[in-house]
Amino acid sequence: MSLQTWWLFVLMTFVVSGTPGPNMLLVLSHSARFGLRSAMATMGGCMTSLLAMMSISAAGLGALLQMFPAVFDTLRLAGAAYLVYLGVKSWRAPVHDQPQGTPKLSVPTMKPAASFRQGMLVAASNPKAILFAVAFLPQFINPERAQLPQFAILLATFAVIETSWYVVYAVSGKRLSVYLQRANVLRVFNRVTGGAFIGFAALMATVKD
Repeated sequence: MSLQTWWLFVLMTFVVSGTPGPNMLLVLSHSARFGLRSAMATMGGCMTSLLAMMSISAAGLGALLQMFPAVFDTLRLAGAAYLVYLGVKSWRAPVHDQPQGTPKLSVPTMKPAASFRQGMLVAASNPKAILFAVAFLPQFINPERAQLPQFAILLATFAVIETSWYVVYAVSGKRLSVYLQRANVLRVFNRVTGGAFIGFAALMATVKD
């Protein structure tokens, strides 16, 4: 793999990773609603799934999906169903005004284990991530040279870029949390994010391998 090829991978990965999608929305939402600790756990869950998929792709996941397209369809539809679940859950999240007429709300909590699990499930069933692992990544590996070192370089590069974007979205969510102290604003935020998750689910259901 030449330096020029690596830079092309960096630029394309930067754009693909930064594009808003279910993973980034989940990180932003958890940071805004539950704080940076929850967002960090969510990042860990997302990255665990992504790195696992890319490692499996090196072992021939792309060939498996070509031989058994039903595997991709199953993952795609399961992911869509899970996003609908998250969307409905976010839309219907209870918001209560504090007594004595103040709009300030207590900050809800979410256990890191639950955030990690949600991150893993969303990333593992995201068609964009699956296609990135099985179709995009292998194109940058020179088959005439040792493949393991090339794969390690690309994987490390992807992890740095993806994590950097997670931090950007998490910090943005943390800044939004200031405004979410008002019940009416939190209600709107829950419905916007819930609608976005359902919208991603609809797009996911139409993706073809």
